[in-house]
Amino acid sequence: MALHIVSFLLLIIFFSSTKLANAANNTQNFHYFCNFNNRGNYTANSIYHTNLNTILSTLTSNTKINNYGFYNFSNGENTNKVNAIGLCRGDVKQNECLSCLKSSSNNLTQLCPNQKEAIGWYEDEKCMLRYSDRSIFGLLETGPAYYAHNMLNASDLSEFNQVVRNLLDNLTSRASSGDSRLKYAADSARGPNDQTIYGLVQCTPDLSESDCNSCLVQSIAIIPIDCCKDKIGGRVVRPSCNMRFETSFLFYDPTTPPSPPPPPPPPSPHAGKSHTITIIAITVPIGSVMVLILICLSLRVRKPSKRFKIEEENEDDEIEISESLQFDFDTIKEATDDFSDSNKLGKGGFGTVYRGRLPNGQEIGVKRLSRDSGQGDLEFKNEVLLVAKLQHRNLVRLLGFCIEGRERLLVYEFVHNKSLDYFIFDQAKRADLNWEMRYKIILGIARGIIYLHEDSRLRIIHRDLKASNILLDEEMNPKIADFGMARLFDVDQTQENTDRIVGTYGYMAPEYAMHGQFSVKSDVFSFGVLILEIISGHKNSGIRRGSTTEYLLSFVWRNWRDGSPTNIIDPTLNNDSVNEIMRCIHIGLLCVQENAATRPTMASVVLMLNSHSFTLSIPLEPAFYVESGAEDFQDYTTKSSEYNPVQGSVNEASITEPYPR
Repeated sequence: MALHIVSFLLLIIFFSSTKLANAANNTQNFHYFCNFNNRGNYTANSIYHTNLNTILSTLTSNTKINNYGFYNFSNGENTNKVNAIGLCRGDVKQNECLSCLKSSSNNLTQLCPNQKEAIGWYEDEKCMLRYSDRSIFGLLETGPAYYAHNMLNASDLSEFNQVVRNLLDNLTSRASSGDSRLKYAADSARGPNDQTIYGLVQCTPDLSESDCNSCLVQSIAIIPIDCCKDKIGGRVVRPSCNMRFETSFLFYDPTTPPSPPPPPPPPSPHAGKSHTITIIAITVPIGSVMVLILICLSLRVRKPSKRFKIEEENEDDEIEISESLQFDFDTIKEATDDFSDSNKLGKGGFGTVYRGRLPNGQEIGVKRLSRDSGQGDLEFKNEVLLVAKLQHRNLVRLLGFCIEGRERLLVYEFVHNKSLDYFIFDQAKRADLNWEMRYKIILGIARGIIYLHEDSRLRIIHRDLKASNILLDEEMNPKIADFGMARLFDVDQTQENTDRIVGTYGYMAPEYAMHGQFSVKSDVFSFGVLILEIISGHKNSGIRRGSTTEYLLSFVWRNWRDGSPTNIIDPTLNNDSVNEIMRCIHIGLLCVQENAATRPTMASVVLMLNSHSFTLSIPLEPAFYVESGAEDFQDYTTKSSEYNPVQGSVNEASITEPYPR
């Protein structure tokens, strides 16, 4: 009984991703995220606001209640369209479900005022409510998310962990095979010392069987890594699915949930007008049809479908790439006006980037690899294989590739505002970047990296994060580019060594620059340098003071240590947000710690950026810190050759940690 009470108390967790610290009591067991995809705000009493109120009222009304706890509605048109999903846990009764959704509706609109996109979970995930101006139906989305664990450790760990894994795997199979109205399973298993272990999994039923399975498998996979290793209870909660297990504590109603009723008949072709509430038919794959049409249109500018192989020397394996991604060289040549200088956007170590326009009017960016560059078929294959599989608003989207003789071309979406370094290191242009824009860029980069590290189907280390590889779209949203140096990790892999050091000095973590050891913490270091560059407006390569040059990390640390951190801030920034800027400097310093194990994970970084209630640890002297007047970077790397990195990766997160997608 005592264990029961302690377990219950330790699982009461409060998480907030906004600045509203004094929320009402009914929000204390409410986990939420606001505007996590930078969808912007709506104006009070606008058409969007009216549509949102209407859809929330409809979703929580008695007339729309059903007995399987899933609701998806849309209301309005074009930019004023609101899409909403309500999901109750499979064991929650109808009246309790309705009450939970009503409370969630009140909480979300209170805690995320005027935000076009929000999501919240109420009362230990008894219900989830989300809305957005973008389509959210039938999509596998693993973030934003949070996880939690019981503070008590299990005994007989090997047997306990195996029982938990087997239980959750079995529940995953049962839930994912559910129909389009209910994907839920709960059960118990006998653990060591005759303990009962309870488990529950659920997906939004608009997911396909494979997507539901994938979402739950990803959630279960992080139990021994970040979530709740060796704990007697834990949970992982995502927009598309949730998973939980507890020992000696029955947290769900064991009554078998009712069978869903037959699907509703299709709506009359004459029913409804443009602004009326529309129940989205999950079983009609309209989105799939539209995607097929777009694919067919895009293939008009590409070669006929066949298979294409890149064979790498000294490797037995062959990587096959569908030639649906391959462009005809003459098409790219014509699109860029024969790679004319007038279309040249920039030049890097591996080639030149050109602007182009396809016959269908689509603007593209074309990376033409230099024939004598260090990037050969290995790096080319890397970008094609990796980037083609990645889809995120903060990553540049790969449209295809082209190989013609010795020509190697990569075709990307066109990003209008060039790269971050074009703005942040220019005295005049960086004055146009106020703090709100810079903060949005910092947060967007962080979300892109966490997608690479945690939330994509792959686990990817970028290895070359720098200002020139961050592109900015028309709305100044950041997009991470250039994946030629990226490396793919296994799910449970924490570190790898290489004899081939690639990347950009100044952004490289010390353990990588000097010993060839890289991990997710290497990218964290690069991100920390980026934060400090964005805030200060200085390049990491050096700040010239008369006849001396001081490196950025030295400059930042010296001012932080001496109690003059305002000297770090770009003078073009106003002082209205000085506290938030100081917090970001603090986060940047934590990211560039010399010991990789003391750097936060990107999940922790996003939590620090989103929640000002998250307490930051005290930073130590950063890597590559030298006093003003040191000769150059290479001299210091020699002096620091005795650096001894800690093997592995450590997660410093507290009980709850988000994973935005």
